[in-house]
Amino acid sequence: MISSTRLLAIAFLLAPASVFGQVERVWLSHRTNDPSKLVVNWMTTEPGDSVVRFGRTSEYSDEVRVSNDTVMHHVEIPLAETGGVYHYAVSTGSQSSDDATFKAYPTDVLRVAVVANWQGKPDLTAIINDDVHLLLTAGDNISNTHQLCGEGNKECVKPYAQLIDRYPDLFRSTPFMPVLGNHDKEMRPRGTKPPDEHVYDIDATAFRRFFELPDDEWKWRIDVPGFDVRFVALDLNHISDFGTTWQACHAFHAGSQQFDWYQKLMSDESRQFVVTLYNERNASMRAQARGAWHDMFRKGTIAITGFGYYAERAEVDGFTYYNTSLSGKGDQYADPNSQFLKGEDSYILMTFTKNPMKLVVEIKGLDGNVLDRKEYSGK
Repeated sequence: MISSTRLLAIAFLLAPASVFGQVERVWLSHRTNDPSKLVVNWMTTEPGDSVVRFGRTSEYSDEVRVSNDTVMHHVEIPLAETGGVYHYAVSTGSQSSDDATFKAYPTDVLRVAVVANWQGKPDLTAIINDDVHLLLTAGDNISNTHQLCGEGNKECVKPYAQLIDRYPDLFRSTPFMPVLGNHDKEMRPRGTKPPDEHVYDIDATAFRRFFELPDDEWKWRIDVPGFDVRFVALDLNHISDFGTTWQACHAFHAGSQQFDWYQKLMSDESRQFVVTLYNERNASMRAQARGAWHDMFRKGTIAITGFGYYAERAEVDGFTYYNTSLSGKGDQYADPNSQFLKGEDSYILMTFTKNPMKLVVEIKGLDGNVLDRKEYSGK
């Protein structure tokens, strides 16, 4: 039997981090394709209106107020200027946060990090030291939903709340745009063979409830006009299980909604840089639809997955495929065209510069050391 003291401790750990009127669980994101608008998200113990005060100083020249009655708050604010720092604070009734800051999108150098396989919640001091403007993922942001939420619960967001609580300073200062992996939708234990009930919530209900993202949220794009770059997120994972109760992602075959959406995006070749993110093995994905996926990927600049527990760069027909993992010491499924492969905890840092227009992609260890580096010129 669990003691009442232990039950109280568990309840405290899983409760929204706004005990005693202090809002601690705050994270930033974008819900449109336009980065000049930012969403401030937070959770409170008591429902109420959503208020964000913000400005160039902690005196807060602007305010956005949303009249509602909720414990999960998503408020979009306009960013009229680029460069420098914004201050902000949130409040709901008597519950409020301390002053926090985030960087406006820059005018000279843009830094974007990509992580994957976040289940272990490692030390991310290296990414904080990189001082990135945007944090993306290549899937598997949590282990599953059923351990904290119970089997079959599609609405429960506790695992995502725990992720935010692990890195409070990072998430309140850096816009975060995650990509789906199969673990993000695992609402029942997978087992050794397909069960009678579906293991994964293909619609990613909890994920979409918690995060504010553009488009359908399970797939999205965002453009950073000042650097002529487009980031595209796809829902591609465990494609070999499609059509079974292990199916984890939306349809990806030729003629499917996802295929046609991506094909239309990639037919617009006006961007200098296009980065595609997903959570399936690169070699498996590029062979789909008789190679049509590979042809579409190649119209962009690079593709990044978080499928395997290792760091990798592969070159195919003049196009680069990356694999990254915060947990990098697992089984390796090397790409037949691998040029760099290492079993080390890693993330990817992308640095975009102007005059000349250039992208530098580094695979970095969690100690901050550069494991692999490659430069890409704009079109």
